Amino acid sequence: MDIFQAIILAIIEGITEYLPISSTGHMIIGSSLMGISELEFTKIFEVNIQFGAILSVLVLYWKRFFQSVQFYTKLLTAFIPAMIIGFLLNDFIDSLLESVLVVAISMVLGGVILIFIDKYFENKATKENISYPDALKIGLFQCIAMIPGVSRSAASIIGGMFQGLSRKDSAEFSFFLAVPTMFAASAYKLLKSYKAGSLTFSTEELQLLLVGNVVAFIVAMLAIKFFIGFLQKYGFKVFGYYRIIVGLIIIGLVAAGFDLKIV
Repeated sequence: MDIFQAIILAIIEGITEYLPISSTGHMIIGSSLMGISELEFTKIFEVNIQFGAILSVLVLYWKRFFQSVQFYTKLLTAFIPAMIIGFLLNDFIDSLLESVLVVAISMVLGGVILIFIDKYFENKATKENISYPDALKIGLFQCIAMIPGVSRSAASIIGGMFQGLSRKDSAEFSFFLAVPTMFAASAYKLLKSYKAGSLTFSTEELQLLLVGNVVAFIVAMLAIKFFIGFLQKYGFKVFGYYRIIVGLIIIGLVAAGFDLKIV
Protein backbone atom coordinates (compact mmCIF):
# COMPACT_ATOMS: atom_id res chain seq x y z
CA MET A 1 0.00 0.00 0.00
CA ASP A 2 1.31 3.45 -0.88
CA ILE A 3 0.37 6.86 0.53
CA PHE A 4 -2.16 7.55 -2.25
CA GLN A 5 -3.99 4.28 -1.61
CA ALA A 6 -3.97 4.92 2.14
CA ILE A 7 -5.55 8.35 1.64
CA ILE A 8 -8.22 6.95 -0.70
CA LEU A 9 -9.21 4.25 1.79
CA ALA A 10 -9.25 6.77 4.65
CA ILE A 11 -11.52 9.07 2.64
CA ILE A 12 -13.86 6.15 1.95
CA GLU A 13 -13.91 5.26 5.65
CA GLY A 14 -14.54 8.85 6.72
CA ILE A 15 -17.40 9.36 4.28
CA THR A 16 -19.17 6.03 4.64
CA GLU A 17 -18.84 5.16 8.34
CA TYR A 18 -21.63 7.46 9.55
CA LEU A 19 -23.73 7.71 6.41
CA PRO A 20 -26.38 4.99 5.90
CA ILE A 21 -24.60 3.51 2.88
CA SER A 22 -22.41 0.72 4.37
CA SER A 23 -18.68 1.23 4.70
CA THR A 24 -18.11 -2.50 4.02
CA GLY A 25 -19.44 -2.35 0.46
CA HIS A 26 -17.33 0.68 -0.36
CA MET A 27 -14.19 -0.80 1.16
CA ILE A 28 -14.68 -3.92 -0.97
CA ILE A 29 -14.79 -1.87 -4.16
CA GLY A 30 -12.02 0.54 -3.15
CA SER A 31 -9.41 -1.96 -1.95
CA SER A 32 -10.19 -4.49 -4.69
CA LEU A 33 -9.96 -2.01 -7.55
CA MET A 34 -6.63 -0.78 -6.17
CA GLY A 35 -5.41 -4.38 -5.96
CA ILE A 36 -4.58 -4.31 -2.24
CA SER A 37 -7.53 -6.19 -0.72
CA GLU A 38 -5.54 -9.33 0.04
CA LEU A 39 -2.66 -7.59 1.82
CA GLU A 40 -2.54 -8.32 5.55
CA PHE A 41 -1.64 -4.69 6.24
CA THR A 42 -4.77 -3.53 4.38
CA LYS A 43 -6.94 -5.49 6.79
CA ILE A 44 -5.22 -3.96 9.80
CA PHE A 45 -5.21 -0.49 8.21
CA GLU A 46 -8.96 -0.50 7.63
CA VAL A 47 -9.61 -1.53 11.22
CA ASN A 48 -7.14 0.96 12.66
CA ILE A 49 -8.41 4.05 10.84
CA GLN A 50 -11.80 3.56 12.44
CA PHE A 51 -10.27 5.14 15.53
CA GLY A 52 -9.88 8.36 13.54
CA ALA A 53 -13.56 8.21 12.63
CA ILE A 54 -14.47 7.57 16.29
CA LEU A 55 -12.45 10.60 17.38
CA SER A 56 -14.46 12.82 15.03
CA VAL A 57 -17.62 12.16 17.06
CA LEU A 58 -15.83 12.86 20.34
CA VAL A 59 -14.52 16.18 19.01
CA LEU A 60 -17.76 17.34 17.37
CA TYR A 61 -19.99 16.41 20.29
CA TRP A 62 -17.56 16.67 23.22
CA LYS A 63 -20.00 18.74 25.31
CA ARG A 64 -22.65 16.01 25.04
CA PHE A 65 -20.23 13.53 26.59
CA PHE A 66 -20.15 15.65 29.76
CA GLN A 67 -23.88 16.21 30.15
CA SER A 68 -24.89 13.49 32.62
CA VAL A 69 -24.24 10.01 33.95
CA GLN A 70 -27.48 8.88 32.27
CA PHE A 71 -25.95 9.68 28.90
CA TYR A 72 -23.39 6.93 29.49
CA THR A 73 -25.75 4.43 31.10
CA LYS A 74 -28.13 4.72 28.15
CA LEU A 75 -25.24 4.30 25.70
CA LEU A 76 -24.15 1.22 27.65
CA THR A 77 -27.70 -0.13 27.54
CA ALA A 78 -27.78 0.32 23.76
CA PHE A 79 -24.31 -1.21 23.38
CA ILE A 80 -25.04 -4.40 25.38
CA PRO A 81 -26.95 -6.26 22.59
CA ALA A 82 -24.08 -5.84 20.11
CA MET A 83 -21.56 -6.89 22.75
CA ILE A 84 -23.47 -10.09 23.61
CA ILE A 85 -24.59 -11.09 20.11
CA GLY A 86 -21.22 -10.20 18.61
CA PHE A 87 -19.46 -12.43 21.14
CA LEU A 88 -21.86 -15.37 20.75
CA LEU A 89 -22.11 -15.26 16.95
CA ASN A 90 -18.58 -14.16 16.10
CA ASP A 91 -17.77 -17.26 14.00
CA PHE A 92 -21.09 -17.09 12.12
CA ILE A 93 -20.57 -13.40 11.37
CA ASP A 94 -17.07 -14.13 10.10
CA SER A 95 -18.53 -16.79 7.78
CA LEU A 96 -20.96 -14.23 6.33
CA LEU A 97 -18.01 -11.93 5.68
CA GLU A 98 -16.66 -14.46 3.21
CA SER A 99 -19.49 -13.76 0.76
CA VAL A 100 -19.32 -10.59 -1.31
CA LEU A 101 -22.78 -11.40 -2.68
CA VAL A 102 -24.22 -11.22 0.84
CA VAL A 103 -22.88 -7.67 1.02
CA ALA A 104 -24.27 -6.76 -2.41
CA ILE A 105 -27.73 -8.17 -1.68
CA SER A 106 -27.80 -6.40 1.70
CA MET A 107 -26.86 -3.15 -0.03
CA VAL A 108 -29.72 -3.46 -2.51
CA LEU A 109 -32.36 -4.56 0.02
CA GLY A 110 -31.26 -1.87 2.47
CA GLY A 111 -31.53 0.69 -0.31
CA VAL A 112 -35.11 -0.33 -1.03
CA ILE A 113 -35.98 0.09 2.65
CA LEU A 114 -34.42 3.56 2.79
CA ILE A 115 -36.41 4.68 -0.26
CA PHE A 116 -39.69 4.00 1.52
CA ILE A 117 -38.73 4.66 5.16
CA ASP A 118 -39.46 8.40 5.03
CA LYS A 119 -43.02 7.73 3.88
CA TYR A 120 -43.53 5.31 6.75
CA PHE A 121 -42.57 7.87 9.39
CA GLU A 122 -44.25 10.82 7.69
CA ASN A 123 -46.42 12.91 10.06
CA LYS A 124 -45.61 10.72 13.07
CA ALA A 125 -45.09 12.49 16.38
CA THR A 126 -41.55 12.60 17.77
CA LYS A 127 -40.08 12.88 21.25
CA GLU A 128 -36.77 14.20 22.55
CA ASN A 129 -35.87 11.97 25.48
CA ILE A 130 -34.58 8.41 25.15
CA SER A 131 -35.71 5.95 27.80
CA TYR A 132 -33.73 2.87 28.79
CA PRO A 133 -36.12 0.54 26.90
CA ASP A 134 -35.73 2.83 23.86
CA ALA A 135 -31.94 2.57 24.12
CA LEU A 136 -32.09 -1.21 24.37
CA LYS A 137 -34.33 -1.47 21.30
CA ILE A 138 -32.03 0.83 19.30
CA GLY A 139 -29.16 -1.44 20.32
CA LEU A 140 -31.06 -4.45 19.00
CA PHE A 141 -31.64 -2.66 15.69
CA GLN A 142 -27.91 -1.95 15.51
CA CYS A 143 -27.24 -5.70 15.69
CA ILE A 144 -28.88 -6.10 12.27
CA ALA A 145 -25.76 -4.40 10.91
CA MET A 146 -23.75 -7.49 11.83
CA ILE A 147 -24.98 -8.77 8.47
CA PRO A 148 -22.31 -7.52 6.03
CA GLY A 149 -23.62 -4.73 3.83
CA VAL A 150 -26.22 -3.57 6.35
CA SER A 151 -25.26 -0.08 7.47
CA ARG A 152 -24.76 0.27 11.25
CA SER A 153 -25.72 3.90 10.93
CA ALA A 154 -28.92 3.18 8.99
CA ALA A 155 -29.98 0.34 11.33
CA SER A 156 -29.53 2.38 14.50
CA ILE A 157 -31.08 5.55 13.05
CA ILE A 158 -34.16 3.69 11.88
CA GLY A 159 -34.26 1.97 15.27
CA GLY A 160 -34.33 5.38 16.93
CA MET A 161 -37.12 6.59 14.65
CA PHE A 162 -39.17 3.52 15.57
CA GLN A 163 -38.83 4.65 19.19
CA GLY A 164 -40.31 8.03 18.28
CA LEU A 165 -37.12 10.08 17.87
CA SER A 166 -36.70 12.65 15.11
CA ARG A 167 -34.27 12.05 12.25
CA LYS A 168 -31.76 14.42 13.83
CA ASP A 169 -31.94 12.93 17.33
CA SER A 170 -31.83 9.39 15.93
CA ALA A 171 -28.77 10.21 13.84
CA GLU A 172 -26.94 11.85 16.74
CA PHE A 173 -27.65 8.93 19.09
CA SER A 174 -26.37 6.63 16.33
CA PHE A 175 -23.13 8.63 16.23
CA PHE A 176 -22.75 8.40 20.01
CA LEU A 177 -23.48 4.66 19.98
CA ALA A 178 -20.81 4.19 17.31
CA VAL A 179 -18.10 5.20 19.79
CA PRO A 180 -18.29 2.17 22.13
CA THR A 181 -19.45 -0.18 19.36
CA MET A 182 -16.70 0.65 16.86
CA PHE A 183 -14.06 0.95 19.55
CA ALA A 184 -14.86 -2.50 20.97
CA ALA A 185 -15.05 -4.15 17.53
CA SER A 186 -11.84 -2.52 16.30
CA ALA A 187 -9.94 -3.24 19.51
CA TYR A 188 -11.04 -6.88 19.41
CA LYS A 189 -9.87 -7.31 15.81
CA LEU A 190 -6.53 -5.69 16.58
CA LEU A 191 -6.14 -7.93 19.64
CA LYS A 192 -6.70 -11.00 17.44
CA SER A 193 -4.07 -9.72 15.01
CA TYR A 194 -1.67 -9.13 17.90
CA LYS A 195 -2.13 -12.67 19.20
CA ALA A 196 -1.60 -13.99 15.66
CA GLY A 197 1.69 -12.10 15.53
CA SER A 198 0.71 -9.86 12.62
CA LEU A 199 0.53 -6.58 14.54
CA THR A 200 4.06 -5.41 13.75
CA PHE A 201 4.74 -2.45 11.49
CA SER A 202 7.58 -0.91 9.59
CA THR A 203 8.29 2.82 9.87
CA GLU A 204 6.55 3.37 6.52
CA GLU A 205 3.46 1.45 7.65
CA LEU A 206 3.27 3.47 10.87
CA GLN A 207 3.32 6.64 8.77
CA LEU A 208 0.48 5.27 6.61
CA LEU A 209 -1.55 4.50 9.75
CA LEU A 210 -1.00 8.03 11.05
CA VAL A 211 -2.00 9.62 7.74
CA GLY A 212 -5.01 7.31 7.45
CA ASN A 213 -6.32 8.20 10.90
CA VAL A 214 -5.86 11.94 10.34
CA VAL A 215 -7.65 11.82 6.97
CA ALA A 216 -10.46 9.60 8.30
CA PHE A 217 -10.90 11.98 11.26
CA ILE A 218 -11.19 15.11 9.10
CA VAL A 219 -13.41 13.53 6.44
CA ALA A 220 -15.70 11.91 9.04
CA MET A 221 -16.27 15.28 10.73
CA LEU A 222 -17.25 16.83 7.40
CA ALA A 223 -19.48 13.85 6.58
CA ILE A 224 -21.31 14.06 9.91
CA LYS A 225 -21.98 17.78 9.52
CA PHE A 226 -23.21 17.25 5.96
CA PHE A 227 -25.35 14.26 6.88
CA ILE A 228 -27.31 15.92 9.70
CA GLY A 229 -28.35 18.85 7.50
CA PHE A 230 -29.05 16.69 4.46
CA LEU A 231 -31.09 14.16 6.44
CA GLN A 232 -33.31 16.82 7.99
CA LYS A 233 -33.96 18.44 4.61
CA TYR A 234 -34.15 15.51 2.18
CA GLY A 235 -34.51 12.30 4.19
CA PHE A 236 -33.16 8.87 3.26
CA LYS A 237 -34.33 8.40 -0.32
CA VAL A 238 -31.14 9.56 -2.05
CA PHE A 239 -29.06 7.21 0.11
CA GLY A 240 -31.45 4.39 -0.78
CA TYR A 241 -30.96 4.85 -4.51
CA TYR A 242 -27.22 5.16 -3.99
CA ARG A 243 -27.06 1.88 -2.02
CA ILE A 244 -28.94 0.07 -4.79
CA ILE A 245 -26.50 1.39 -7.40
CA VAL A 246 -23.44 0.35 -5.36
CA GLY A 247 -24.94 -3.08 -4.65
CA LEU A 248 -25.59 -3.63 -8.35
CA ILE A 249 -22.04 -2.47 -9.17
CA ILE A 250 -20.63 -5.10 -6.80
CA ILE A 251 -22.82 -7.79 -8.38
CA GLY A 252 -21.75 -6.63 -11.83
CA LEU A 253 -18.05 -6.70 -10.93
CA VAL A 254 -18.37 -10.22 -9.52
CA ALA A 255 -20.24 -11.35 -12.64
CA ALA A 256 -17.51 -9.78 -14.78
CA GLY A 257 -14.89 -11.86 -13.03
CA PHE A 258 -13.37 -9.37 -10.60
CA ASP A 259 -12.00 -11.12 -7.52
CA LEU A 260 -13.54 -8.91 -4.86
CA LYS A 261 -12.43 -9.57 -1.29
CA ILE A 262 -13.80 -8.36 2.02
CA VAL A 263 -10.86 -7.11 4.05
